[in-house]
Amino acid sequence: MGITDSSIANSIRTRPGLALVTGLGILLLVDLAAKLAGLSFGPLGGSLSTGRLGSNLWNGLVIGLVIGLAGIGLSMTYSILSFANFSHGDLVSTGAFTGWGVAFVIAAFGDAPFRALITVRGAGSVTPGQIGAHVLTTPVAVLLGLVVAFVATALIALALDRLFYKPMRDRSGISLLIASIGVALVVRYLLQFVYGSSRRGVTATVDASNLVFAPLGLSVNAHQLTLVVAAVGLMLAMHFMLQNTKLGTAMRAMADNKDLALVTGIPAERVVTATWLIGGGLAGASGYLYVLLRGTIQFDFGWLLLLLMFAAVILGGIGSVYGAIAGGIVIGVVFTTSTVWIPSDFNEAAVFAVMIVVLLVRPEGIFGGVSTA
Repeated sequence: MGITDSSIANSIRTRPGLALVTGLGILLLVDLAAKLAGLSFGPLGGSLSTGRLGSNLWNGLVIGLVIGLAGIGLSMTYSILSFANFSHGDLVSTGAFTGWGVAFVIAAFGDAPFRALITVRGAGSVTPGQIGAHVLTTPVAVLLGLVVAFVATALIALALDRLFYKPMRDRSGISLLIASIGVALVVRYLLQFVYGSSRRGVTATVDASNLVFAPLGLSVNAHQLTLVVAAVGLMLAMHFMLQNTKLGTAMRAMADNKDLALVTGIPAERVVTATWLIGGGLAGASGYLYVLLRGTIQFDFGWLLLLLMFAAVILGGIGSVYGAIAGGIVIGVVFTTSTVWIPSDFNEAAVFAVMIVVLLVRPEGIFGGVSTA
């Protein structure tokens, strides 16, 4: 059955929230077009160049891929284990520190104190320039650091499950949620104890590391390109695993109907183990890539990103892997483009406002349903 004008009108009449969102969207698009034309009809923002808009959209896409990648593990945990894991943000930080510690050791072994390298400059006065970690100058170190971030965080996530969550698996989701908050505090302050609490630079500066797309007025640096390639590659691998392997089929079955999956003989414990390994690994990889993008690291940055990850998962549809990716991209684009109208201090507020507005229209999220596919 096709969509007709009358069906759209009926939908708007029966769902006032849809009319509000539609009207607001049209107003923003009109205002955006006016700003690009050098006009300004409202009190928010001023004129806007195509270069600035292109840069905002590109940066939003890059940030959104990181948030979406981290959100996949959060969504998997909810869909298969039925609880919101508040320690997920600190797994993101764990991957960043473990991965960059190894990347530093490989990039500057023998040229700087080992303790300063393995603790990501947490000891000693070695500078990012002395280490020289950059995707153009030390590509092997950066690539191996990403692998270590994935593997180490996957194993740590599994260890946390065996120590804290597995003994509580027959309890309610609320009990597991509260336990995950305690686990988050343990992991975060262990990171602070081992790596220190200071915020410091990580990557070196390399001249001519940007690609300029003159027609769009867009400048893209090598680390952004690396992040996009790595994040898209991991997401495609996740898609292939879900759709073309026995493990993926088992995970989708567990997410859709856990009782029926158990009756049909699916090994539940193996699926749970795989969930922690894959979800933890993707969290660690996203944290490593986020630091590659930002160039700085601190022990609690994953915790600070956690609300954006939850927003992405809720916006995309709780339990949906593809929803987490889509939600992350929407969150990232809103985060950067909202500065066209409001100061950057309020862009996180804009993100959550958009999430609320979308959920008023589509409460189940973009993809909807509790499903890994």
